[in-house]
Amino acid sequence: MTIDYDVVIIGGSLAGRYAALAATKLHAKVALVEPQINYGFIYHHTLSDIANRLQSLNDADGFGIRTNHADIAEKCHISVAWQEAMRYADGVAANIQELNSPATLAALGVDVIFGWGKFQPSPHLAFAIYDNDEKSSHYSHHHVLRLLHGRTYLLASGSCPAIPNIEGLQATGYTTLANIWQSLKKPTLPQNWVIIGGIPQSIEIAQTLARLGCSVTLVIKYPYILPNIDPEIAQLLQAQLEVDGVRVLTQTAVTQVRQIDDKKWIQAGDKAIETDEILIATGQKPNFESLNLAAAGVKWYRHRLVVNDKLQTTNKRIYACGDVIGGYDFTNIANYEARIALNNALFFPRLHTNYQHLPWGIFTHPMLAQVGLIETQAKRRFRHDEFLILRQYFKSLAAAQIKSETTGICKLVVLRSGEILGATILGAAAGELINLIALAIAQKIKVKDLANLAPIYPNFSEILTQTAQQWHQQKLNNNPALQDRLEGFFHFRRNWNL
Repeated sequence: MTIDYDVVIIGGSLAGRYAALAATKLHAKVALVEPQINYGFIYHHTLSDIANRLQSLNDADGFGIRTNHADIAEKCHISVAWQEAMRYADGVAANIQELNSPATLAALGVDVIFGWGKFQPSPHLAFAIYDNDEKSSHYSHHHVLRLLHGRTYLLASGSCPAIPNIEGLQATGYTTLANIWQSLKKPTLPQNWVIIGGIPQSIEIAQTLARLGCSVTLVIKYPYILPNIDPEIAQLLQAQLEVDGVRVLTQTAVTQVRQIDDKKWIQAGDKAIETDEILIATGQKPNFESLNLAAAGVKWYRHRLVVNDKLQTTNKRIYACGDVIGGYDFTNIANYEARIALNNALFFPRLHTNYQHLPWGIFTHPMLAQVGLIETQAKRRFRHDEFLILRQYFKSLAAAQIKSETTGICKLVVLRSGEILGATILGAAAGELINLIALAIAQKIKVKDLANLAPIYPNFSEILTQTAQQWHQQKLNNNPALQDRLEGFFHFRRNWNL
């Protein structure tokens, strides 16, 4: 048997294309098997930006700004020309798709193969490409077009929406994160929405639709809008959503969906809600059902691939990265995993994943970003006298006052030694600020070093130095002996100067 490729990437996600590009830069021979990639997230980010601009314009009178066509005594209401907004989003998506397009990858030497296949374990492990156009777990009536023999394989096939078992849901119809943006390409935007599910994307879309003037109800089964973020900050984010007009129902289960007189009805807890559209965003399930993984010796448990910290599956020649191994769908985390898995696959499996310094964010307004431990996790791992919680509110910043972006908080979790364990930031520029904390955690930079920064003034990065400076203050407040020594020292100095 001849090995044709250093790595065969089973794609269908941005992480797959990212890995293919990285492999070519290392001069490896690589094949990328790819069905169509969904770029819906680009539409969301683009329309979210439009919604935020719309909100800013509608609030412009608070800055003393008036438009010529508005009565000066009345607040100007500005609306979105929906079809033009969607055309703009189409253009943005097309530009971004071109950056790592199959044509670009092919020009760099990647053998790009469009289609579906499965692992063929014998007589030698290979990935078989079949002549069918549709993904299916049954290939018995199709012919093998190609056998791809790789020294290693990388699963980067992404995930698809997981649909809950709700009575009447299939008959009534719904949209998902995979197809919502196609469904929005209508002359007008549906006005009434029920979003079922508490994941980052559902929070983002709820706020975007509300800021575009829709009536939105967000139904979540957890006590907080997200189960994996700081509860204090979750409450602040929920309050912001409600200010924007999102009706948030926490600890609520949807038990039934019905179609009555051309209207969709949701039974959420004890409430019956009429709506135009239903968006299911309860979670994702990995795309691996058709890959014949069991025959290749790859195990999974409850729809999650079993991988070690080197991102090897139970077949040591097959690696995996991104949301195909479970978890939230975050591009930066998927790309980080792709780098680890690819280097281990191409060279020697020596690199290990470490998620403690990886940031992630929710693109709300203001944005929420997090890295490392949150307060509740620190309480489970350490004694109460081993760590400190430092917090500072954005209203203390000159930049926040100038830009009217005063909603927000920065929380740092640090050991008394000054080691940074984690951070959560809700506020303007949170996505940029959290990267600095992530770098500090990765490089073992202490909180005192953050406190000694002298950022440009006025600037949102001041929130980091202001929060970090509380480490010295809290240590001093908790040390009466040091307070007495300082008081005695300054008393001596005052008298000595006389």
